[in-house]
Amino acid sequence: MKQWAERMSDIARRAGDEIMAVYRQDFSVTEKADASPLTQADLAAHRCIVGLLPGIESALPILSEESADIDWPTRRAWERYWLVDPLDGTREFIKKNDEFTVNIALIENGEPVLGVVYAPAIDWLLVGGRGLETRWFKGGEQGVARVAKASSPLRVAASRSHRDERTQAYLDQIGAVDTIGLGSSLKFCRIATGEVDLYPRFGPTSEWDTAAAQAVLEAAGGGVFTLDGQPLRYNHKESLLNPHFIAVGDRGIAWQDWL
Repeated sequence: MKQWAERMSDIARRAGDEIMAVYRQDFSVTEKADASPLTQADLAAHRCIVGLLPGIESALPILSEESADIDWPTRRAWERYWLVDPLDGTREFIKKNDEFTVNIALIENGEPVLGVVYAPAIDWLLVGGRGLETRWFKGGEQGVARVAKASSPLRVAASRSHRDERTQAYLDQIGAVDTIGLGSSLKFCRIATGEVDLYPRFGPTSEWDTAAAQAVLEAAGGGVFTLDGQPLRYNHKESLLNPHFIAVGDRGIAWQDWL
């Protein structure tokens, strides 16, 4: 698993190079069928990743946001596969606020067992998974990421681009909070490094948005749970949309009390 983690990290960095080559220039934006934005960077990173992942294990199927049209009868038979978001946070990429990531996860029987999240604009990479601690790399520095004991007031991550009324109502139930605006999978990553306590998500997300970061967060001691308290799982239904979820660092946080 450790060797796979290293090779996945290298692939994420190479995809990040493709993204940054576009980021430094003027670029066009188109809309996909669901009205979400698409750039040349999404496609370049996708081509890079799907071209390199078979070098780790050629037999594993790949499900990427940019090639998600795989029918359910085919997909439901997968026990082990790659789940990829080549550019998570395209809206943040378009805004040029640096808060976008490359997400690569290995899924086994519905669980994210290995994940890499790389934020190329700030050269910050986190990798973790089953049987591994979460490690971070930034520039020439590196270290081990661990979640923190819940602070008071709670430090709560909120999406920069997708704030909704139910999230605000949930924050109101908590009471005093320190709200931290973040884009993409960085919300999970900041929990993994102990800088944020909680991330509630009541708006729509897809499975490729969360899998890699969930593996990173779980290896750092945190968790991602559906509203009934079960760990978030993958590829168990035809739809690729996630249910609503709560990501936490300190598993002792009574997050269900505020629903």
